[in-house]
Amino acid sequence: MLVFIDDSGDPGFNLEKGASVYFVIACVVFDDELEAEKTAVAIKEMRRRLDFPDTMEFKFNKSRHDVRVKFLKCLSPFSFRVRAIVVCKTSIKSPELKNSKDSFYNYFIKQVLKHNRGTLKNAKVRIDGHGDRMFRRNLTTYLRRELNQREKVVMKNLRLVDSRSNVLIQMADMIAGALRRSYDKRRKTDLIYKELIKANIEDCWIFK
Repeated sequence: MLVFIDDSGDPGFNLEKGASVYFVIACVVFDDELEAEKTAVAIKEMRRRLDFPDTMEFKFNKSRHDVRVKFLKCLSPFSFRVRAIVVCKTSIKSPELKNSKDSFYNYFIKQVLKHNRGTLKNAKVRIDGHGDRMFRRNLTTYLRRELNQREKVVMKNLRLVDSRSNVLIQMADMIAGALRRSYDKRRKTDLIYKELIKANIEDCWIFK
């Protein structure tokens, strides 16, 4: 089992100065590694059809509407599950979560992986780990302690990977962005993104 994780929004709480109201973490779950490989190839082939360079990184917030739609439609033939958590920051009361970006991010990574209704087992977890998203060195220890029990192992291992060279992390970014946009509802056309992946959404937990 492979799980690719990325987010949309930001962990800041200064909503009056532009921080996002919603923060979304999306887990893209493949129960078969070959299916993951086929999906990655399809994304790379689509990138070439769009005449983008092989080094181009798909990011929801930097993509045009038509590119977002083509990307999400490209995923439809493949078998994968989406488990996500949508955090409405106005409901967060904890001072630690409000004042520590690490605590905020790690806590909700734990939540989305832990509350999986038995659907995540011995998973190889891959998280974007480049740029300003570098995690504390003890993240793996923290998640293993919080998630794994002797009779039930949720996470087999965790690796931080560079999203610039991993199209399945980019896929998680595009899906997280699609979900967050459906809650922001900036325009009616934004609702189409979630509709395109609706069949693959196993759980979308609104955390309040």
